[in-house]
Amino acid sequence: MSRVVILMGSKSDEEKISPCTEILQDLGISFVMTVSSAHRTPERTRALVRGQEVAGAGVFICAAGMAAHLAGAVAALTTRPVIGIPVSRGVLAGMDALFSTVQMPPGFPVATVALDKAGAYNAAWLAAQILALADPDLDNRITAARKRMRLDVEKAGEEISRKYSM
Repeated sequence: MSRVVILMGSKSDEEKISPCTEILQDLGISFVMTVSSAHRTPERTRALVRGQEVAGAGVFICAAGMAAHLAGAVAALTTRPVIGIPVSRGVLAGMDALFSTVQMPPGFPVATVALDKAGAYNAAWLAAQILALADPDLDNRITAARKRMRLDVEKAGEEISRKYSM
């Protein structure tokens, strides 16, 4: 069973979304990632969501560019949390994807994160925090990871202070 399902609208999104998989792996969260388009393969998207929901998936992460309807389409198919990652492409540099992902009708929320890699990182963290509500061990792993981040920043601050102090 995969606890997180990552859907990308196109294979070309893989590089921008890969940080999501790194965080999930580091936290020991099972996941599956595949390509499915809300527009080009709506039946595939529906089957994937229904199948993964029955298998016990807890969170769906959807990445898409341009019209970016994937997260909204998934939110219409499930009551599980859906996180949208807008992907930058073309002339509008991701603004179209951002607006398409964040503007959802009442009752069909999509938690929208930043564009591209920054969004992929935070989508994984948000999915982990959602799952940690019912998983104390995961909550402890998130807490430990945040402590490591804090210590890394403090160490970097000390190094920079030593380097540039007179």
